[in-house]
Amino acid sequence: MTKLGMGMMRLPLVDENDQTSIDMEQVNKMVDLYMDAGFNCFDTAFVYHEGVGEAAFRESVVKRYPRDSFKVSTKLPLFVINEESQLEPLFAQQLENCGVDYFDYYMLHNVSGFTENAWKNVDLYSFIQKKKEEGYIKHIGISTHGNAEFLEEILFEHPELEFVLLQINYLDWDDEGIESRKCWEVARKYNKKVMIMEPYKGGFLADVPQEAEKLMKDYNPDRSVVSWAMRFVANIDDVCVVYTGASNFEQLESNIEEFKNADPLNDEELAILDEVSEIINSNITVDCTKCRYCVDSCTEEIDIAKIFDLYNKHKLLEKEDWTQFGNAYLNYSKLDGVGIASDCIECENCIEECPQQINIPEVLKDVAKTFETEIYGFEN
Repeated sequence: MTKLGMGMMRLPLVDENDQTSIDMEQVNKMVDLYMDAGFNCFDTAFVYHEGVGEAAFRESVVKRYPRDSFKVSTKLPLFVINEESQLEPLFAQQLENCGVDYFDYYMLHNVSGFTENAWKNVDLYSFIQKKKEEGYIKHIGISTHGNAEFLEEILFEHPELEFVLLQINYLDWDDEGIESRKCWEVARKYNKKVMIMEPYKGGFLADVPQEAEKLMKDYNPDRSVVSWAMRFVANIDDVCVVYTGASNFEQLESNIEEFKNADPLNDEELAILDEVSEIINSNITVDCTKCRYCVDSCTEEIDIAKIFDLYNKHKLLEKEDWTQFGNAYLNYSKLDGVGIASDCIECENCIEECPQQINIPEVLKDVAKTFETEIYGFEN
């Protein structure tokens, strides 16, 4: 039976410009709400919130609830691994960060072409298998944004893997670049359980274009836009958990309510989602899910994820001479020590980290042209 998981990738912040400034008071309330609703699966990672995400989990869950009352998944950060000697210290650090003696689920983080330096040159699979045998891990798996062919190669070569974490939502289901459906089919072929990430595609599916929302509301005015996305993922076969990345109490409250009422979509509703997907794809300028992997690799300290979010929202209102999102970019650009789009030096480090395969430097040129030249006429 599919469970609702609480992803801790986009936690509420005290300072929106500081990913480490997690609002622990609000996180504690969110955890209590989630646990009181009868759920208990948490997901974090070494790199979340610029390295303090696992500690936030420890403070909000481990120190406040008995160990047998929850399950936790985290991930080995392949982005920083170059040699085998790093593995033991990193794993020990993660146990300490999370405040636990074992992990229920442990993954190699984003196994793909972006992290091949780690998984090609270091025997990661033997390491996590060893940790499982020693009792420090209950179940081993991978997260990946690779395509179906790549996933099949991994699962064929490593039958010891028990599950995969995949990006699945109705927008990516038949997308030729993401291949969500095909990846899910590969996982089923090899009898692996599937965990789902990005069910709302970084928030895109919670705030769809008006034309798309009208299709949904005309069919059923009592259903929220979010409910369509939740009902799609909650009823896919062989899915053990759907992780949503709520960034405030209200979002989590909505996620819980929608999950509890996630009856299967009928054929007519699935056809409407096909139309909705076409509308959304025609309106999205940058296919960014705000995972922030690119931000960590940027030498110029550009908050690429935030900038792309403002840019996408501005583009949806592009017919207007002025938008609040363009104004927000202007205010953001004036903050001391913060990189803006025109600061990009085109080193392309970010491209290697982007699961969505976005040519980030090229898009940043468009952002700079739109926000910095055409609208406000200023130069960095």
